[in-house]
Amino acid sequence: MGGGFGGAPGGFGRPAGPGLPFAGIPSEMQDGVDRLLASEPEYAEPDIVFQQNGSEADLKRLTLWRLLTKYPGMLAVAGLLVVVISVAAQTGPKLTEIAINDGMSPGHENFALVAVMAAAYLVFIVITSLAQRTQVKVTGRLAAWVMNDLRVKVFAHLQRLSLGFFTEEKAGVVMSRMTSDIENLQQLLQDGLSQLAIQGLTMVVITIILFATDVRLAAITVLLIIPALVAASLWFKRASERGYDRVRDGIANVLADLSESLHGVRIVTAHNRQRHNVIHHRNVVGDYRDANNYTAHVNAVYGPGTQLLGVLSQAILLAIGGKMVLDHTLSIGALVAFFLYLNRFFQPIQLLVQQYTTYQQGQASVNKLRNLIDTEPEVRESADAIELPPIEGTIAFDHLSFGYDPARLVIENVNLSMAPGETVAFVGPTGAGKSTLAKLVTRFYDPTEGRVLIDGHDLRDVTMHSLRSQLGVVPQEPFLFAGTIGDNIAFARPDATDAEIYEAVGKVGLTDVVGRMVDGLDTVVHERGQTLSSGERQLIALARAFLAHPRVLVLDEATSNLDLQSETKIEAALDALLENRTAILIAHRLSTAMRADRIAVVDQGRIIEVGSHAELVAAGGRYAEMYETWVRQSDVSEHTGTDAGH
Repeated sequence: MGGGFGGAPGGFGRPAGPGLPFAGIPSEMQDGVDRLLASEPEYAEPDIVFQQNGSEADLKRLTLWRLLTKYPGMLAVAGLLVVVISVAAQTGPKLTEIAINDGMSPGHENFALVAVMAAAYLVFIVITSLAQRTQVKVTGRLAAWVMNDLRVKVFAHLQRLSLGFFTEEKAGVVMSRMTSDIENLQQLLQDGLSQLAIQGLTMVVITIILFATDVRLAAITVLLIIPALVAASLWFKRASERGYDRVRDGIANVLADLSESLHGVRIVTAHNRQRHNVIHHRNVVGDYRDANNYTAHVNAVYGPGTQLLGVLSQAILLAIGGKMVLDHTLSIGALVAFFLYLNRFFQPIQLLVQQYTTYQQGQASVNKLRNLIDTEPEVRESADAIELPPIEGTIAFDHLSFGYDPARLVIENVNLSMAPGETVAFVGPTGAGKSTLAKLVTRFYDPTEGRVLIDGHDLRDVTMHSLRSQLGVVPQEPFLFAGTIGDNIAFARPDATDAEIYEAVGKVGLTDVVGRMVDGLDTVVHERGQTLSSGERQLIALARAFLAHPRVLVLDEATSNLDLQSETKIEAALDALLENRTAILIAHRLSTAMRADRIAVVDQGRIIEVGSHAELVAAGGRYAEMYETWVRQSDVSEHTGTDAGH
């Protein structure tokens, strides 16, 4: 059994312990390793502080502008480069006009001037190219920093949300917010917004130059193009907004269906549901395809439509401008320059169409992310919450009622007190409300009415951290993270020593299990611990809770997935663990409940009986009926097993 268990990728930050099988760096590679280490920059300690209710910055409404203005320096440089690109790129036609009128017109031949204009043209091309290159670097870096902040912001908000949100929302939808939505936004920030600004400013610059070149032609251009262009753009804005909202919802549904199918692949295979799942997924993907087809149709109408508008306008202006040249009211150079600028006026329009599509996708993603971040946790920490002192162990349910749906109570008017160090088992039929009581003690939910008190403190008046740092929770379905067995045991206490972890392993009866594994505690568990049996996963979860040294322990049917031999080991360890600790046992098996100091029978959201095992059996009530049924079934199982053995 290895001595350390923190070196596997995907662990929880525990340093690698001694005893790992590392053979050292080959001598021929040592120089390269030294150079690599010497070039490694110094990284400061992360300064992220998690706040249960969020900081002032976290509570501000999510907008593109607020994301960008966090980096005013880079934003200012990007803005300056947009101006330089927009202006420098439009000098060419004006230089061409000067070369034609003053260097190539009859009576004004001047090759030197033409050469100077050509050289100036080249200089401005180089300036534009360098500015574009710098602008791409700056906006790329700005987008990377903004997306980094946004990912952390969204992830931190997900940590704050209550259990009810994750119960109602599909995992795939949440994943789409952190993946496709943020990627769309990154594309918008990295290229879309800067191009929108460049093309928009280019149109403004060209419009000013057109009016400076010839007011009459410019006025005709504005009267012909702008009203039709504005009308088409307004239609495109409304249509594309609807389309890209459908696209975002479509990809979220695709990811949600994929996530559910992958997580339930064993059940799908066992029940031969592959064909039905493919059909269902095809329908989900079909909705996504239809949404994309709709946006493609909108783009197909808007893009060619604006191109046709531009061609017709140019034809009309060519006829008018040509007549003006013949009437000697406009020079040839001015007409050439005007049409060069007119072509450039329509080019930004086409690029704006493309970038506006990117903008609409990004804006749809911003709206989805904003809705997520605006989601309020159902369980909030009070602004004047106090630190819960070290728990003595008194727990009280005071006229407690709760319903996941306010119209339907799951727990109704429950009153119960538990003394320090007392173990109380909750038993009853499925759906009676046993696990809900455990969730209220851990404040996964807040009561609809009444209070949950620990040592006289209403849980709504204390900080989440001070409460949960003194609670130990073992759910019915244990969850293991990617990493080693040792990492998973030390999840709640990453600073625990090896000796403390080995002690926890011994207490829950994991020693034999770990001993059978080649790498011992350094054994890497696969996603969700699928390579381990359900009993082994439950034992690891128990060891995790034991290592946290909780003052109050909540076990939600923690022994239901164990075989009889493992259950015997666990129950022996529970006797030692529960000593001087207050514990709530949600018991599926009466053999577990019988070890408690008191047993509370829960039925239809109410506690109908409370007492020790002997007292409840003697009372002849609901618990006595359950116990009699359990004994009868145990006798039948024992006799059946004996007959089978013969």
